[in-house]
Amino acid sequence: MITASLLILLAYLLGSISSAILVCRLLGLPDPRTQGSNNPGATNVLRIGGKKAAAITLLGDSLKGLVPMLIGHALGANPLTLAAIGLAAFIGHLYPVFFGFKGGKGVATALGVQFGLYWPIGLGTAVVWLFVARVLKISSLSALISMTLAPVFVWLFWDDRALIGMQLIITGLLIWRHRSNIRNLLNGTEQAINLKASEDLGRD
Repeated sequence: MITASLLILLAYLLGSISSAILVCRLLGLPDPRTQGSNNPGATNVLRIGGKKAAAITLLGDSLKGLVPMLIGHALGANPLTLAAIGLAAFIGHLYPVFFGFKGGKGVATALGVQFGLYWPIGLGTAVVWLFVARVLKISSLSALISMTLAPVFVWLFWDDRALIGMQLIITGLLIWRHRSNIRNLLNGTEQAINLKASEDLGRD
């Protein structure tokens, strides 16, 4: 019980480390909370700092979900504890204790949780994200579609109520955090991914 509680606390604390803010500080870029979409996430870092900064941010945010899950597996955590660990890491990213409880939207961290739970789940979600992003070139829509399908991948590869429940909660929270993007999508004003512009920014 103590071990499970410590793992859940560790997951939340790791999730609370904002990769976007730290990467921007280290690279001398503007605070992502004050530029672009004002979201401390990889897509906004791509807009304001280029592909290199965004890739580092994406990796950092993914590891926040991946590492706690791998530790849980290594210590023999049961599905209920794994579900709590994954949810804690995700909530840490959304509401980080180190940054005034104002975090990102959680796509990369959720993906890290899925890979850490069982890699085919993460791979399935990632493939859907990449396909939609390549075809439609809208990051938020890619996230919404892939994460809506994520509970199906959990059900297919690891049919456990606690883990499916974890993913349903993550998906619900992620959709809630994307509500402004959903409004923009409905209005036809959502920004597309512009790699060329971001590369130009990265060279400034």
